[in-house]
Amino acid sequence: MPNAKVLSEKQAIVAALTEQLQNAASGVLVDYKGITVAEDTALRVELRQNDVQYGVVKNTLVRFAMNNVGLNELDDVLNGTTSLATSAGDPIAPMRVVNKFAKQLNGKFTIKGGFMDGKVLSLDEIMALAELPSKDVLQAQALGMMLAPITSLAIVLKAIAEKNGEPAAEEAPAAEAPAAE
Repeated sequence: MPNAKVLSEKQAIVAALTEQLQNAASGVLVDYKGITVAEDTALRVELRQNDVQYGVVKNTLVRFAMNNVGLNELDDVLNGTTSLATSAGDPIAPMRVVNKFAKQLNGKFTIKGGFMDGKVLSLDEIMALAELPSKDVLQAQALGMMLAPITSLAIVLKAIAEKNGEPAAEEAPAAEAPAAE
């Protein structure tokens, strides 16, 4: 039977993990067995740059936290070495960064499972989401698609005006002032 101090420390960790999971838009559980300190440092730097919380977790404690937020389906993957990456902002960020490192480290770093908006995702869904570009890139692409027709119209109108011998709007002479009497 653990003493009261150890028990209260573990309860505090479970409470913190539960809060982290409740605030997270998404998260990924990872088996990090065999990675070097340099690889782990590079991973943590990139995760920090993408506003992703990352840490090594004890399976039993994260199991209690996952059960507290209704992610009981992930109990099966909580064995061996486990780390947790979560993001409250960009829901794709943890999956994208972790998947990138999983590809680079060939088997030393594998995705065990994940969730998004309180729903457990399959590994296929995680991989598909990981291939999506970042939120900023998607917004820029959408804006570019909205501006493309307007830009094309302006180019066509300018070409038509120049073809008909009319000067372009930029080159139009200033209106002549009436002659002074």
